[in-house]
Amino acid sequence: MAMHLLLHTLLWPFMIQRVDAYTPLSNDTLQRIPSVGTDFDVHTGSILSPILIPRVSGTEGSTKVQRHFVDWFTTQLPHWQLTFQNSTSTTPATGTRQVPFVNLILTRDPPWTTPGDVGHLTLAAHFDSKYDPPGFIGATDSAAPCAMVMHAARSLDAALTRKWTAMESDQHKGIAGSSGIQIILFDGEEAFQSWSATDSLYGSRSLAEAWEATPHAAMSMYHNKLSSIDLLVLLDLLGAANTVIPSYFETTHWAYKNLASIETRMRSLGLLKTVVTSPILPDSEKSKFNSELTIQDDHIPLMKRGVEVLHLIPARFPKVWHTMADNADVLDLPTMDDWAKMITAFAGEWMDLEGYFSEPAQPRIQKSELAAIYHLWTIQDDSVWLEPSKSY
Repeated sequence: MAMHLLLHTLLWPFMIQRVDAYTPLSNDTLQRIPSVGTDFDVHTGSILSPILIPRVSGTEGSTKVQRHFVDWFTTQLPHWQLTFQNSTSTTPATGTRQVPFVNLILTRDPPWTTPGDVGHLTLAAHFDSKYDPPGFIGATDSAAPCAMVMHAARSLDAALTRKWTAMESDQHKGIAGSSGIQIILFDGEEAFQSWSATDSLYGSRSLAEAWEATPHAAMSMYHNKLSSIDLLVLLDLLGAANTVIPSYFETTHWAYKNLASIETRMRSLGLLKTVVTSPILPDSEKSKFNSELTIQDDHIPLMKRGVEVLHLIPARFPKVWHTMADNADVLDLPTMDDWAKMITAFAGEWMDLEGYFSEPAQPRIQKSELAAIYHLWTIQDDSVWLEPSKSY
């Protein structure tokens, strides 16, 4: 045992390296990344339109959107593992009533890996909407970002299957350090009354605490669930036209530069639909960073615990921010399409998927039955909790 521990310690710096490498996609592959098509139609789109309703945490609207996520992933992407991270809390607006908060986590890992030995590129957005004003939609905040990461997951799925099938057949799976991809749909980002350390980020605070306290098996590469997030890419306040995103953190500026390069290349290839006079990711050459410039968002509880973050949020919030005007009318389809394709390309480069987008798109055969049955538990008043009847 002592010799085994010593050997593990000596090998650790070499084992921690990812087997996958960040590999730019070729022009040919960039041209194969699909557009959102009709899925982002604000009235009938199969991905976006069901999210464009009031969805305050703990209400029927929230449950409807959760059910939409579960239905969509279990029919469209059955190879992704779906889990929930649940918590309850009182809020300043709801008194002593315990409000349920439900984070949804979708994960796809190489089939030969075990938990603790695979790191994740994690794409995230929050799906809840503000408690006040009543009827608030939050189209940019953050229905559209949720739809963007869903589109990215579907666009990557077949390429992931082809890559991992080829690696298994070639017996080139690697000893450790393979990368998986993960989506977190956070609940409870919005404050119920006034933003504070305790009235905001309900879901992400709970998840960060729970995952930090969930250890992986001894000798795993990653010591707990939280540490297995190699990079958190958090989308917020996206979907309106003319949105510019700065680079916030020096430690992830390399990731920002890669995404900015994708924008430049896709524009030069005529693959982006928006017409702009300057890049929407303009900070590639930035060299000075203000560590005090931090926008409060779902990344904060995770970043405080050491997670690296690429925050995709405008420094100048949209004019409709936290108003009733943040509805379907403010969304710009070309802008949403561009973001969905750029996020897909970034994830494709992270996952080293060059050469695996080669097959033409095939009509997707959906399951006729869902993989889960839902129980709606009434907590108090109009609060509801959605859970699957089986684990995924």
